[in-house]
Formats: sequence, structure tokens, C-alpha cells
Amino acid sequence: MVRRLIRACAVATLAALIAAPAMAQAWPEKTVRLVVPYPPGGNVDGAARIIAAKLQDIFGKPFVVENKPGAGGMIAGETVARAAPDGYTLFVAANGPLLFSPIIFGRTPYVWSKDFETVGSISFTPMVLQVYPAVPAKTAAEFLALAKTSEPKLIMASPGAGTTNHLASELLQKLSGATWTTVHYKGNAPATTDVLAGRVQFNFDQISVALPYVKDGKTRALAVTSATRVPQLPDVPTLREVGFADFEASTFTGLFAPAKTPAAVVKALSDALAKILAEPEVIARFATMGAEARAMKPEAFSAYIAALDTRWTKVIKDANIKAE
Repeated sequence: MVRRLIRACAVATLAALIAAPAMAQAWPEKTVRLVVPYPPGGNVDGAARIIAAKLQDIFGKPFVVENKPGAGGMIAGETVARAAPDGYTLFVAANGPLLFSPIIFGRTPYVWSKDFETVGSISFTPMVLQVYPAVPAKTAAEFLALAKTSEPKLIMASPGAGTTNHLASELLQKLSGATWTTVHYKGNAPATTDVLAGRVQFNFDQISVALPYVKDGKTRALAVTSATRVPQLPDVPTLREVGFADFEASTFTGLFAPAKTPAAVVKALSDALAKILAEPEVIARFATMGAEARAMKPEAFSAYIAALDTRWTKVIKDANIKAE
């Protein structure tokens, strides 16, 4: 009886080992879903649609974008975390849904490092500190000096608690000693609308969104949050140049699969991403969105995310940021 049981287990194990590579070689045999944690439009959705079309060309099967907004992006994340690890349900994630929403909302439907396989990065979008033109500050230094003395306090329009925009604001307050009032909106669009109308004084916004307004003089760009100056705003200094040596805040988009997805499938997707994001046409399309197309391999991207997790989790906890 024991021998039969051992033999049966050995046969099952061998079958599983044989089946995994076979499945990987056959993948994909049907439509692959790219689950996006936001409504159509915006950086993450745009990135997903660019790579979906290219992945479809490479693999010869449909890659469709499925928008599942809600709960700070956790509805989408949970959908993928609970999906079968067969390569047919993937997560196009950004900083907030992947790392911060579980902390801010006070529940943990998934842990990025345990419940997902990292496939690779897609794009990186820095932000710009921009003010309404009537604000009497022409530089970031003047702005921070004004923020320290202004009564009533300046108002910062945030697209939501725990967004990268909000966290950048909290970090700058901590590093500079300046303070302001933060008003949370339901997304970038209403926050930006109130900056343009002068109902609030400033915000941190993705360059992809802010660039037309800066170019038209509807807002004034004071600094960017990237490590180096961005080509779209070459005359605008980084916050590092202004005096905050380690300051960097960008919105990433990346591709993830459920944990235990076959390694061969993850590698096929990662290699395809690297090929796609090296294409001049794709690089140009992301540049028009104010983003940098950049493929990081799974190990490097996981290390990058882990460093972000450590840094921004501390900011969230120090500022006691919670979903309202």
C-alpha cells in the first residue's frame, strides 16, 4: 500500500514537471487579459494599450486591456492575485495599487513580493511641481519660502490619498520644513481643473498631464521630481538641484503575473517587453506621454520596487496617510 502511494506520488510529480514546460511552450493558446487598475485614459491605461498591441503582434493571440478601477486599484490587483497562474491574466500596475493602497486602506488582499511574479517595467513618468500663475513664486526656493510664511496656508491639490503625487508632497514638506494644506480629489482631472481655475495654488502632476498647461502658460513649472532634468522641460530644475539631494518620485508602470506562473511564460513576456520597449516608435509614443519607456528585467525591477516600498512606506506611516 505504502509503495503504491509512493509510486503514485512520484508519477504525479513527474507529470507536473513534464506538463509545466509543455504548457509554457504552448502558451498562449487563447486571449490574454491585461488588467488595469484605473479607468480608460491616463498613464497606466495608455501604457497597457501600447504594449497590448505589440504583444499581440509578437505572440499572435489577442492581448486585451480590461479596466477594473476601484479601492485604490486593489480590485484589479486582487483579481490578478487570485487568478490561475497560467499566463492568461496579467496585472499592469503602478506604484499606488501595487505598494501603497493595502497600507492606506488598512487591508491586505495581496503582498506584491509574495502574490505576484515580476515580469518587468514598462515606463517611468516623473512629476512636475506646478503653480497657478498668480502665485508670487518664480522658483522652487521662492515657493518654499512662501509656503513657510503664507497665511492662510497654500493649498495643494492631490488626486487622492497615497498617490505618488500626494506622497511627493508629503516628502517635500518633511525635507523642507514648509507646510501646506492638502485637499484630496477623486483623480488627476478634477485636481488639475482647480489648479487651472486658481481655486488652489499648486499641485504635483505627471508631466504627461501638466506639459500642455505649462507650455500654454496656464501653470508655471518650478521643479521636476526626476533624478535628472526631463527633455520636455529642459529649463526646469530637478528638486535635487534645488537642494534635496535624494529626492526622486516617479510613477512607474510594470507588468506582473500571479505567483507561480511558469518561469518560461514570465521569461517569454519579459523578453517581449524588452524588445517592444526598444523600438523607436514605442519610445516616441511614450515620450509624447511625458514618460520614459524602459524595460527592467524581473530581478532588477523587483529590487527597484523593494527600495520604493521601504522608502514610501515610511512616508505613509510618518504622515499617517489613510483612505478617507
